[in-house]
Amino acid sequence: MWGDRVTGPDPSTHVLTVPVGDEQLCESVAAFLAGGLAAGERVAYFDDDTADAVLARLDDDGIDVTGPLRTGQFQLVPGEFTRAALLAPLDELDGLLEHTVRSAVDDGWAGLRFTGQMNHGLTRPGGHLLEEYDRTLARAVRGRPVHALCVYDHLRYPDDVIDVMRTLHRDEEQSSPLYDDSLLRITRTGPAHIRLAGQVDHGNRPQVRRAVERFLERVAHGDTDTDTVVADLASLRFCDVAAAVSVIHAADALPVTLRLRLDHVRPSVARLLDRCGAPFAGQLEVRVREPRALRVADAVALAGERPS
Repeated sequence: MWGDRVTGPDPSTHVLTVPVGDEQLCESVAAFLAGGLAAGERVAYFDDDTADAVLARLDDDGIDVTGPLRTGQFQLVPGEFTRAALLAPLDELDGLLEHTVRSAVDDGWAGLRFTGQMNHGLTRPGGHLLEEYDRTLARAVRGRPVHALCVYDHLRYPDDVIDVMRTLHRDEEQSSPLYDDSLLRITRTGPAHIRLAGQVDHGNRPQVRRAVERFLERVAHGDTDTDTVVADLASLRFCDVAAAVSVIHAADALPVTLRLRLDHVRPSVARLLDRCGAPFAGQLEVRVREPRALRVADAVALAGERPS
């Protein structure tokens, strides 16, 4: 019977991620969900206050979830159901997971992948500790085609809880950004590519200039096979005037053999760059992209359009 656990190598994964802020949280969760969609798995996100931000990051990453929502491959579980699941008796979890995995496979998907917010479990009156829930989850996924990403971020969980959760997971997602102050996250995405997510203000603008100049130096020294540094700004929601001027000046000072390209720039940031002189910087290219992220209510409505 299919419901029996798979013998041989364990097909499941149960991974911990400990984001320092919401930019890293959305980056990790969106990449995890996108991986499941690409692998033909059913993916589920259990919301408890961050689904809008996760949907926005998926859009920033170029992942269109409209089709997967309509087909049932992507399921967005509303906050009230997430909280109800955390309040359910732990001895029901194994049976619930088996039913959910069986349903995913019977519907033609390769398995089940899920993640979400569990911080509601911190305040449940007289309830089980989160560590009991996570231990039960680890036993339930083992031997099944299930991939679980447990998110315990520093904004919502005390350090002592995070320390305990780290001991319950064999694998932890590692992160090595160029910079992350929980307001702005800068990551390297290629030899001459960086990505900025969040907001640039007076406190972190020197880090932006430093990161851009570092990559420009690499290109100038011939350390890459390109003459262009690309900065992906799809997830940059705010930039102050001084930071915009700083980046434009960095591009303006480039030799004619080098270029700086700003990709997927949001219209509001693009307008600021225009006012600060970007059109007159010959070595600077700005490519604009209009965000089209779904809101939770829209995602739920799309899922409701799925044929029965």
